[in-house]
Amino acid sequence: MGYNPYSLDGKVLLITGAAGGIGRTTAIECSRLGASLILTDINEEGLKETLSSLEVVSGQEHRYYKIDLTEEQEIADLVENVPALDGCVCNAGVMKLTLTQFITIAEIERVQRINLIAPMLLTKYLVKRKRVKRGTSIVFTASAGGVFRVSVGNGIYATTKCGIDAFMRTVALELGPKGVRCNSVNPGMVETNLVRNGQFTEEDHRKELQNYPLGRYGQPLDVALAVIYLLSDASSWVTGTALKIDGGMTLS
Repeated sequence: MGYNPYSLDGKVLLITGAAGGIGRTTAIECSRLGASLILTDINEEGLKETLSSLEVVSGQEHRYYKIDLTEEQEIADLVENVPALDGCVCNAGVMKLTLTQFITIAEIERVQRINLIAPMLLTKYLVKRKRVKRGTSIVFTASAGGVFRVSVGNGIYATTKCGIDAFMRTVALELGPKGVRCNSVNPGMVETNLVRNGQFTEEDHRKELQNYPLGRYGQPLDVALAVIYLLSDASSWVTGTALKIDGGMTLS
């Protein structure tokens, strides 16, 4: 193979939320670039499908763990079973659209447990158990929603993404002297099951599309390739950065 600054050859990566969407596509692309992968999700069937889609060449080894990220002990147990990592993608997430007057504590807690608390705890245990090393790259899947733009009914979700953005920058500051980098990807609307789960009507999609100067929504591959940049040595001087991937949506 010729020169490729984005190669992940020989790297061991952990990806959460790998059963579908951005997580699955990221896993597939990382395997094509030579990484060995540890995949997690609560959806075991989806994990099996992702695993079966990965490329395996000499030196690569892929495995998965079904875990519930709302359970701290399961996160701690996962970390005990993984080696020192070259990269971690905290990608698992859920979306909830609710007007402010209908917000409930139960929904706030559910979305926060998965989108914010889980990646914070995972990072904690990776650092505490010495599963990160000099050169490790941690990438968080945040969102253009909340970090760069707000919208009606998106208060719960957007708050978690603002939170993970602040956490990412804090960890980048803390771990920078140890050679560990932390960044986030912040997509606009991406065509995944997360946004096709009945919360958006076809009319909503058509109307929202008018806000995208490039004239289309994102695809999981658009985000996956940005994650790969942040995992690779090509971004070795990049940390504390919220990388916006939104087709120009936040320009207006």
